[in-house]
Amino acid sequence: MEDQKSGYQAPAPLKTKGVEAVYKALRILSLFDSSSKRLTLGDISQRTGLVKSSVLRLLVSLQSAGYLRMTPDKAYVVGPEAFRVGRIYQSTFNLEGEIRPVLKRLVAATGESASFFRREGQKRVCLYREDTNQLLREHIAEGDAVDIDKGAPSHVFIEYDMMRGDQPAPLDILEELPVISIGERGPGIAGLSVPIFGADGDMLGALTVSGPASRLTAAKIDEIQPLLMNGAATCCASLGARFYELWEGRL
Repeated sequence: MEDQKSGYQAPAPLKTKGVEAVYKALRILSLFDSSSKRLTLGDISQRTGLVKSSVLRLLVSLQSAGYLRMTPDKAYVVGPEAFRVGRIYQSTFNLEGEIRPVLKRLVAATGESASFFRREGQKRVCLYREDTNQLLREHIAEGDAVDIDKGAPSHVFIEYDMMRGDQPAPLDILEELPVISIGERGPGIAGLSVPIFGADGDMLGALTVSGPASRLTAAKIDEIQPLLMNGAATCCASLGARFYELWEGRL
């Protein structure tokens, strides 16, 4: 069940009951993202619905473990232990070496930001991100989690979830890509996204180019489409997937 105030989504019920204090601590950690980097005791109490005395005890534990630290002005920020665990999470997929160079090439070629999202339940998590140097851009950071009901990457996860990447996709499927979303996740935000598969055929994530709709015109989208498809074909070939083989044959 998702906590309406913090956005934390509790895991599915287990046969063995979990520890409520741990769930509360995780709810606190889930409050921190690129738009909420510093939170006060009052902020955390208000957003979680927990009384300040309970929050304070949890904060002391999280500080002691290195997941949070207190600033001189009594605000709380994410601590080094959270970064260490996050890097371990990233390394378990062994994807960064293949994905990151493609993201950088897409930014250089399109002038827009490029991201790689992975699905986690009913959220999509930004695993890797390369930003454009343009001031006007979509603001999302590595580690941010977004509901899976809106945006081009979300549609990729929903529409291509049952597809396999260990065989070449038919041309009629490839010609439907990329998935395009304009103004769905927020006013003026547009994005194009394609699925990325691993050698076992499972979808690993969604490769995405996004930016302001004012720049992502129909003509610009037509320009980005083959660049994004080429990037996806490169990633999948490197990872041992065959999904884009027929597209590669058209290059």
